[in-house]
Amino acid sequence: MIHQTRKKSLRSLLLPLGAFLLSILTLTGCHGSKGMEDFTVPEEFDTSRNYEITFWAKNDTNKTQTDIYKQAIADFQNLYPNITVNLRLYTDYGRIYNDVITNISTNTTPNVCITYPDHIATYLTGNNIVVPLDDLLEDGKYGPGGSEVRFDAPSKEEIIPKFLEECAFSEHYYAIPYMRSTEACYVNKTYVEALGYSLPETLTWDFVWEVADAATAQDSDGNYLVNGQKVMIPFIYKSTDNMMIQMLKQQGAGYSTETGEILIFNDTTEELLYTIAEHVKKGAFSTFKVSSYPANFLNAGQCIFAIDSTAGATWMGTDAPLSDISEEALVEFETEVMPLPQFDPEHPQMISQGPSVCIFNKPDSQEVLASWLFAQYLLTNEVQIAYAETEGYVPVTSMAQNAPEYQDYLSRGGEDNSTYYEVKIKASRLLLDNVENTFVTPVFNGSASLRDAAGQLIENVTKSIRRKEEVDGAYMEKLFDDVTSLYRLGQANRSSVGKQELGELPPTAVFLLAALGITWAMILLYAGFEFMKKRSHGK
Repeated sequence: MIHQTRKKSLRSLLLPLGAFLLSILTLTGCHGSKGMEDFTVPEEFDTSRNYEITFWAKNDTNKTQTDIYKQAIADFQNLYPNITVNLRLYTDYGRIYNDVITNISTNTTPNVCITYPDHIATYLTGNNIVVPLDDLLEDGKYGPGGSEVRFDAPSKEEIIPKFLEECAFSEHYYAIPYMRSTEACYVNKTYVEALGYSLPETLTWDFVWEVADAATAQDSDGNYLVNGQKVMIPFIYKSTDNMMIQMLKQQGAGYSTETGEILIFNDTTEELLYTIAEHVKKGAFSTFKVSSYPANFLNAGQCIFAIDSTAGATWMGTDAPLSDISEEALVEFETEVMPLPQFDPEHPQMISQGPSVCIFNKPDSQEVLASWLFAQYLLTNEVQIAYAETEGYVPVTSMAQNAPEYQDYLSRGGEDNSTYYEVKIKASRLLLDNVENTFVTPVFNGSASLRDAAGQLIENVTKSIRRKEEVDGAYMEKLFDDVTSLYRLGQANRSSVGKQELGELPPTAVFLLAALGITWAMILLYAGFEFMKKRSHGK
């Protein structure tokens, strides 16, 4: 009797549990494989309804940028009083990325988001999460400059083609560009000349390394000869991921393929790291993560070559409006704004960067259309020109770039140290003059991790040299293995852009799969036990 009760108890536990887990897994699998319905552009925008959309954006603690967002929202809502836009500001793109990833699982993503294509590629692992913009970009009514759009929007052709193409991957446009920048080398020209050098027309890596090494000379009291101070880091790079990516591009060496094949761990990368290590050992080079903001050292006369985004121009130079050091620490010097160093000055290569805007899919196509209208409003001259004037960004439309008010802005560099700050306008001109020399890296699920890995290689070598560690062949082999493991690059090829695979399963799905496997194993074990027992009794 007790034996029968145990059998019934075990059966009553295992069978419903197995069925339950299977049903849950089936539902999870259906959601992961299908997701939301594909977005279709409505025939008409329903203006009789009210919509509330969320807009996640980033600013650099710059109140002017915040005010521009708020003004854009107010002006847009005057045109579309039935659309309410709620602004959420972040100071870091990484935080936006993490929050979006978290919210995908709960279907609480924002409607409109300022982000990067590398991040969007990861968002795409949840099917139909991000709206492909191909149909919207071609729509005669609600597309760029469409007949039913209530503001003066640029046409698709007026979005700078190179910038728009940066938003295309996996055979679709998944974003529209918002602002563009590149990297610039902010040079203390006064100190370069004090060391006996003249700036060339185009910076080369050899020139920068030579001057940086020369600037490490000290007197018997430990003061640096070039500035008379106890501190001097001649060359500081803000984004070491960009440093490695651009060095490899200029050398024609591998980084990755369009399908997500990882090529960065090559002989050229190793040689570049040895070169960097050599100059770190001399005290000529450091990074933002190791030492702090390049601008702070530059403005204090403690750095000669500070490489940062053109969007960081208002922090650079003696008269920088956003200088982050005390007035007593400032040193007077002439600031030159130059493209980053090149291996081949005749064929310059520099990275194109800057935020883009994507739209997240929702069950209500009218809500998505409302989101698109607002995203499109961010391309109007009023927003583009105002935002570009806050930093060394450039507008992403020819309509804004050619506008008389923007051309007037560019012509007035040096009139003051705020709106017309000379270094900022030089940084903008640098990109405008070099758009055709810019490039972007391939976008795929995992490309954001590869970018981080590129910078980590330089950061690790820099830290190791400062700790007096030996950087040799064995070190490089271990470094490549460690970075591959840290950023899980060995798994990067499992999901390419074109295949739209789901990528790695979330922890809940892994748990359900494991639990289901264990449950069915127990059921089969129990069934086998019963079968063998019956055969035994039959004998």
